[in-house]
Amino acid sequence: MMFSFRRSIGFAAVPVLAFALFTAPAAAATYTIDGTHSSAIFKIQHFGVSNFYGAFSALSGTIEYDAANPEGLSIQVSIAADSVTTRAENRDNHVKSPDFLNAAEFPTITFESTGVSQTGDGQYEVTGNLTLHGVTREMTVTAERVGEGAHPRSGKELVGFESHFTVDRTEHDMGFMAGPLSAEIDFILSLEAGAAD
Repeated sequence: MMFSFRRSIGFAAVPVLAFALFTAPAAAATYTIDGTHSSAIFKIQHFGVSNFYGAFSALSGTIEYDAANPEGLSIQVSIAADSVTTRAENRDNHVKSPDFLNAAEFPTITFESTGVSQTGDGQYEVTGNLTLHGVTREMTVTAERVGEGAHPRSGKELVGFESHFTVDRTEHDMGFMAGPLSAEIDFILSLEAGAAD
């Protein structure tokens, strides 16, 4: 989904994600997010001179989707906070510490949709709740359906969505070094999901 999360009267969205299940029309199929073919990438500005990139490696969740009823779309994503990777063990441990994610106390980052409207062909506006660092805030997301079809080997139905969004970490009680490190964090969330058996 080309998600673009926008602040909804007071908020902003990533880190890692148990979501509530949402009621979808009877015809909607349940798709299970494939963590090995999905990505959660983030960017933060470092000392005002460069952009630094990291990622989370453990994603799960479900998507309720029916091509005939696109506004029945429902998304539930969970990301494991301790799956953060920045390519340096010491830095990974610091990001997981109470200075930032505090992954021991808040092990999961979640987004759960509460309402969807279609704005164009394959384009959606998704409203939902992001829970990060134990703080839940409402946000509105612009999502793009990247594609759908059958897996070439298994024949299982697949669907993919992507979203780009920004989270203000200080609104989730993560203000450590805000200034030298940007308060706003940009995310790309790209999801591939397969029809449940």
